[in-house]
Amino acid sequence: MRSRVGRATTAAVLGGLLAAGCGSGNGDTTGPDAAKGDSAGYPVTVTDCKGARTTFDSTPRHIVTSNAASLELLLRLGAGDKVLGTGFPPGKGTLPGELDARAQQVKVLGDTLIPKEKLLGSGADLYIDTFASMNMGGGMGDAPTEDEFRAAGIKHIYLRSTACAAMSKSPVTDLSAVQDDITSLGAVTGTSDRARELVDGMKKKVDAVRKAVGGTPEKERPTYFFFDYDAGTKQPMAVCNRQVANAVITLAGARNVFADCDGDYRQVGWEDVIAANPDWIQLGVRNRGSEAANRKAFDEAQQWLESNPATKGLKAVKEGHFLRIGSERTTIAGVGNADTVERIAKTLHPGKVGRP
Repeated sequence: MRSRVGRATTAAVLGGLLAAGCGSGNGDTTGPDAAKGDSAGYPVTVTDCKGARTTFDSTPRHIVTSNAASLELLLRLGAGDKVLGTGFPPGKGTLPGELDARAQQVKVLGDTLIPKEKLLGSGADLYIDTFASMNMGGGMGDAPTEDEFRAAGIKHIYLRSTACAAMSKSPVTDLSAVQDDITSLGAVTGTSDRARELVDGMKKKVDAVRKAVGGTPEKERPTYFFFDYDAGTKQPMAVCNRQVANAVITLAGARNVFADCDGDYRQVGWEDVIAANPDWIQLGVRNRGSEAANRKAFDEAQQWLESNPATKGLKAVKEGHFLRIGSERTTIAGVGNADTVERIAKTLHPGKVGRP
């Protein structure tokens, strides 16, 4: 597995349902449990991919997040004051507006993975982990065991889309799992009203796009390649059909050229991209912290495609069909996914959705 170090915001695919413990992704949901907790107050119970249950008798007071993805959701839900610290902190300017200022005030417990001793000794009563499906902690040999979490008094839960999506039985083609994740996290943190507002806002945007382009026949949908520039150019990294980006692209009325790839990410060859010859290419770069720096990064990605002998003949490159949309809003499951659906649809289907 390639390293996600420095790529937390693109690799940590936040979405779906909250999962307690690391599961194998069998399609179980926590929606009913979370809804029951919401209507009756605590206790609130969430289940993992295998159905194991974790119960919260009260609102967690001290939360640690594994990366910027789960931190952003807590900030949006209004539970940011409960966050003690985070790993993989968001770069300056990555989050919009006031969220960015608040995120920069959160204590950084690890520039990448949080060291085991620091996590266990943090004083947290809840750790929200987004790396399960990639075996991130275990793969690097510095993740606490579940027994160690229990001994430290920390409840350990995962964001289910990250924990289970890569192993799910079917492609991800909508944002329902992302919305369920927000709902469940709202129930756990006592912010269900705000969670409903966020979910309703996402549904409103996505439903409008679906009404406009959802009925477009498959063969009439433009083909689309997400160019993960920050993953390197030697060998492209494709977003596959279990990645939330596949849902974003599909909902926007396009066809992911690697939709037949089962999983979340996979290294492919440029010959595969050439064979697909996409109609549109998204220049996927991480937020650099300023408009000028972002523009420079997008320019570099576009110039690489235009000058490389293997890619300069692609249809999208010759026609200048590039979308400059940051990686975070596309490959991280969260509220921003709905905005990206709308933006892609407006670009690819201007006569149906409106001006980009």
